Amino acid sequence: MSQNPPNLRPDLAPKARIDEAPRPGQPTIGMVSLGCPKALVDSERILTRLRAEGYAISPDYTGAEAVIVNTCGFLDSAKAESLEAIGEALKENGKVIVTGCLGADPEFITGVHPKVLAVTGPEQFEQVLDAVHGAVPPAPDPFIDLLPPTGVKLTPRHYSYLKISEGCNHHCKFCIIPDMRGRLVSRPAHAVLREAEKLLDAGVRELLVISQDTSAYGVDRKHDLAPWKGGEVRTHITDLTREMGKMARDAGAWLRLHYVYPYPHVRDLVPLMAEGLALPYLDIPFQHAHPEVLKRMARPAASAKTLDEIAAWRRDCPEIILRSTFIVGYPGETEEEFQYLLDWMDEAQLDRVGCFQYENVAGARSSELPGHIAPELKQERWERFMEKAQEISAAKLEARVGATEQVIVDAVDGEGATCRTRADAPEIDGNLFIDEGFEGLAPGDMVTVEVEEASEYDLWGRLV
Repeated sequence: MSQNPPNLRPDLAPKARIDEAPRPGQPTIGMVSLGCPKALVDSERILTRLRAEGYAISPDYTGAEAVIVNTCGFLDSAKAESLEAIGEALKENGKVIVTGCLGADPEFITGVHPKVLAVTGPEQFEQVLDAVHGAVPPAPDPFIDLLPPTGVKLTPRHYSYLKISEGCNHHCKFCIIPDMRGRLVSRPAHAVLREAEKLLDAGVRELLVISQDTSAYGVDRKHDLAPWKGGEVRTHITDLTREMGKMARDAGAWLRLHYVYPYPHVRDLVPLMAEGLALPYLDIPFQHAHPEVLKRMARPAASAKTLDEIAAWRRDCPEIILRSTFIVGYPGETEEEFQYLLDWMDEAQLDRVGCFQYENVAGARSSELPGHIAPELKQERWERFMEKAQEISAAKLEARVGATEQVIVDAVDGEGATCRTRADAPEIDGNLFIDEGFEGLAPGDMVTVEVEEASEYDLWGRLV
């Protein structure tokens, strides 16, 4: 069992899991999926298409006839990680196809790795398939190559990410995601609901709703009506959550919302959480608290109003868990502005917090701002911020000792069971560990525990 590390990057998806064996003579493709859960869903879509064409999916380089690297371009460190992964794939396999966010700048990739077979950008699925066909021709056997009803999934079978839209209409100065993935494009509501239904029917116990801006779902479609179950459903995050929540509740599953931008209508989601239609969990990227820093970021500068909203959410749903991410060391950030953020954290008392040190990203407008912070000062502020976040988290988790909670089992080994409470999303939040009486548990089980011990991030409990 492993404990949640305090410097876990909050933009990473779970490691892709591939556990199927190819039939004799079946062409095989490897996949390296980097970056966030949204990219992981793209990887699943690519592999589902390939699987339908008769390809097997290899979990390693040596067992694959070619390798797809789905890249991340969110930060310069993520770009470096992507280039390193491409280089490793070239060394170990030789036939490499690059896709994903970093693929939006193909010259950047080919300038470092000229031997890659092809470079495609995000969501260019047809071009990826064309490149695979050129490198490894398909050889399907329609009597054997049956596609799972949910498609190929790279997460454990008991939870699945469900992407409801692509792109973003915001113009935050530190972010180039809209440049790489375009403006908001929402999926039709009935398509999302059908996918949710299919996943739940297949035994998924937790649906994790993701997008670049979940709150904006349906804005591009002017919240049109979609046919569903003999009636209609509005293409709006509140209506979508209500419908998915009913299905999840009937299936005994959890529904968790990620990347919820703090629009006023978020307050309409909270009563649905209080009713049990969605987990009482809001993942909202506040990024900072000081009004001037938020203005320099081109984000809403209303941190005081945000505190009022937080108070209202907690009033309407006392069990609500609030998760957020922040950037420290943003260009021009003064000591006064940083201390304001720490004081705001004392007031907000957020439950789950991730933090980035600001990094320049080529093409981001923030790179041109004056007053860039020295690396040593960014590190020092990050450490102070994390100390504050850990202090708040430790106190909140200690207050849960003695409580009885429902948990979902993620993994079981010889030492115990690694679980999550309703307050914990996979990979980015903490765990609850059971180290006695766990032998009969399996991943996907939902059990009740009494919390017996707490640390800064994790809990320990016993079955009741």
